[in-house]
Amino acid sequence: MTRAGRELAVVVGATGAFGQPIVERLIGRGLTVMAVARTRASLAELSQRHGDALIACEANIAGDDAIEQIRGYVEAANLPVRMVVHGPGVAVAGGILSAPTFAMVEAVNIKVGGLLRLVRAVDERLLPQSRLIAIAGHYGLEPTAYAAAAGIANAALFNVMRQLSLAYGKRGVTAHTLAPGPADTERLHRVATDRARLQGSTPEAVLDAMRADSSLGQLTTPAQVAWAVSLLLDPEADVMTGSTLMLDAGRRRGLP
Repeated sequence: MTRAGRELAVVVGATGAFGQPIVERLIGRGLTVMAVARTRASLAELSQRHGDALIACEANIAGDDAIEQIRGYVEAANLPVRMVVHGPGVAVAGGILSAPTFAMVEAVNIKVGGLLRLVRAVDERLLPQSRLIAIAGHYGLEPTAYAAAAGIANAALFNVMRQLSLAYGKRGVTAHTLAPGPADTERLHRVATDRARLQGSTPEAVLDAMRADSSLGQLTTPAQVAWAVSLLLDPEADVMTGSTLMLDAGRRRGLP
């Protein structure tokens, strides 16, 4: 089957708030995108929008079956994998005092376990200057008592990505972590609603406080995250392996 690009990008979470603009950016850079998501309906909508530039792969990254499922699609495409992007969302589980322990364990499974499943599925198709990209988040570096699952899972993800950068360096494959601040998405509004309930406040007040917590007084947008992903296709990004690209509007206070 003829495809739009001669190299492949595999995007997990492709139908989400971050995933959709990432898919559009990567197709714009000339890649064929394999969109990985759990639901056939959302993939069908994405496929209709992008045509032959997109390969739909229905798989649940939370289970080991996804390794063979994704590997099969990659082998059928018969293209080198230029980039993988791991950006699945996790459930809004609440604060550290109330979040169910199973929800936090599942968040780590999706973020960390899912990343490893993805990388193992594409390993044989990686080439020098291939990019492994994980979308973590601000709360993995700046803990809060109100976002337990995201904070714990993303903190683990930073460590795993550094390990992958060491393991793949000799092959010329680089690993990059993106750390957006709170992004203006439907998921963030659910977080704000949950936090407002715990604080006895309103979602609007919580969102205003999140904006005020940044140097620029703003939230990150999915389009800005997609821009950063596409930027890492440039050859100059070779030197960035193992590093974290902050997209948090100046929320990070600590050093380094």
